[in-house]
Amino acid sequence: MLPYKLVYHDGYDLRLGDHVFPAQKYRYIHDRLLRDGFATAEDFVQPEPASEADILAVHEAGWVGRLKSGTLSYQEIVQLEVPYSRELVEAFWLAAGGSMLAARLALEQGVGFNVGGGFHHAFPGHGEGFCAINDIAVAIRAMQRAGFIQRAMVVDCDVHHGNGTAGIFAGDASVFTLSIHQLNNYPSQKPPSSLDIDLADGVCDEEYLQRLGNGYRAALAMFHPELLVYVAGADPYCEDQLGGLSLSLEGLRERDRLVIGTALEGRIPVAIVLAGGYAVSVQDTVTIHANTAYVAKEVLEKTGWQR
Repeated sequence: MLPYKLVYHDGYDLRLGDHVFPAQKYRYIHDRLLRDGFATAEDFVQPEPASEADILAVHEAGWVGRLKSGTLSYQEIVQLEVPYSRELVEAFWLAAGGSMLAARLALEQGVGFNVGGGFHHAFPGHGEGFCAINDIAVAIRAMQRAGFIQRAMVVDCDVHHGNGTAGIFAGDASVFTLSIHQLNNYPSQKPPSSLDIDLADGVCDEEYLQRLGNGYRAALAMFHPELLVYVAGADPYCEDQLGGLSLSLEGLRERDRLVIGTALEGRIPVAIVLAGGYAVSVQDTVTIHANTAYVAKEVLEKTGWQR
């Protein structure tokens, strides 16, 4: 039995078909963790879809209504960059429910792991970059509204800037957003996060880990969050098709140890969401995400979590 729960639903698959975003990766990760003997069926929990109130605490009613009714404009679909379908909408609602459940489990167990989520490009009134609903923000707002936390921190390690998350929480002193990303990459417009760590093309393990560690530790010392949401993108990998950084598989594991371990050592619970990953071989993306689950177990057992 794992010391934390894995949140997963078969409905996470966005049903994108032949698309650069391999939405089938969620099922592959689930199957890999079972096949490797890392997890059993009892280690997985199924989320409920986020409620209308949960979604509307972050997103504008018009955007939510158009998503649900299938009345997006041509321009909105182009900006979203994924084909619209009823299954797509259901998947985003499930992902948001999954991130909410992962956050709640993190507060109880130290780590909550959503085998999905991380749709950080979604803004209150529109979607973009494969992201329609910002599950990160939905989860944080739900935890705040329930009175479980007041302050949260987002540590976004996707190769792409977390523009939607930064925009949603701009001017909100209760949420600290950190984004470490390739500067010369999507999106072209990057609203300021609380802390942006802009990386040049081709940055390798050593520089990445040094700059992340320095910024992250300083942010924790200043802000003292009660919950940390870790956006564990697989796309800083050296063979990613939509990234231009050069991290190795071991460098990405060290990134996971740095983010998760530093938080747990400070008794800060960590909710993990997966975000992007577009490796030439989808199995490399699956390996990177599975490694994050392995590291979470390793660090949680090492730190002996308790609130």
